[in-house]
Amino acid sequence: MTDQITQAETFAALHKKGDPVILYNIWDAGSAAAVRDAGAKALATGSAPVAMAQGFTDGQNIPFETALDNARRIVEAVEIPVTMDLEGAYAEDTFGISANVKRALETGVIGFNFEDQIVGTKDLYDIETQTARVAAMRESCDATGIPAFINARTDIFLKAHPDTHDEAMLDDAMARAEAYADAGASGFFAPGLKDETMIKRLCDATDLPVNIIALPGTPDTQTLTKLGVARISYGPVPYRQMIAWLQDKAREALQSGG
Repeated sequence: MTDQITQAETFAALHKKGDPVILYNIWDAGSAAAVRDAGAKALATGSAPVAMAQGFTDGQNIPFETALDNARRIVEAVEIPVTMDLEGAYAEDTFGISANVKRALETGVIGFNFEDQIVGTKDLYDIETQTARVAAMRESCDATGIPAFINARTDIFLKAHPDTHDEAMLDDAMARAEAYADAGASGFFAPGLKDETMIKRLCDATDLPVNIIALPGTPDTQTLTKLGVARISYGPVPYRQMIAWLQDKAREALQSGG
């Protein structure tokens, strides 16, 4: 328990505006060890690669028990902090969130991505509902004595083409960041946001460390650093690149054989 608490504190301290922690997302114990050996200070699972590596599609389609077992094996394989993409916590009500968070912390992880989309739909929870969900997660973490890092994610930008991102969306995101912070969030995750001006305004508008995902078309690490981003993650990109490489090499081998 003490080591888990220390790791949680270490992980939180890595989040600095203008000096972002880089999380090159992993999906199993093997990829975790590889990224650790590359020099990572911490590790983060991605829900999509974890699911796809087990033969499932993203969106809480991988059984919760399987996801927990996978997280446990990752934690056991490395000695650095591991944060888990918990999606929507596999629950809609606050009771279910609390129960599932406690089970997830038992694997040894020290934080979570927690999204505000209603999994399986195109909709988002309204601010009030999601704020209560974040609060339930924080209360559950606090009850265990582990200062887990809650990376509160909004899907406002991810669900809309970048060309359609506008002031209204940014205002919504900033309002959510404030509400989630008040509910106990440790960070704010805005996947899909790529506009430099909007990223800077978001970073300036909240005291929470802002997480941006390095999808194609996103500003590079140096630019994100100047904008005030505190966490850069890679989501499904590493897994997809690895699968593309594997397919290319397999194709070469199969074709050369006959």
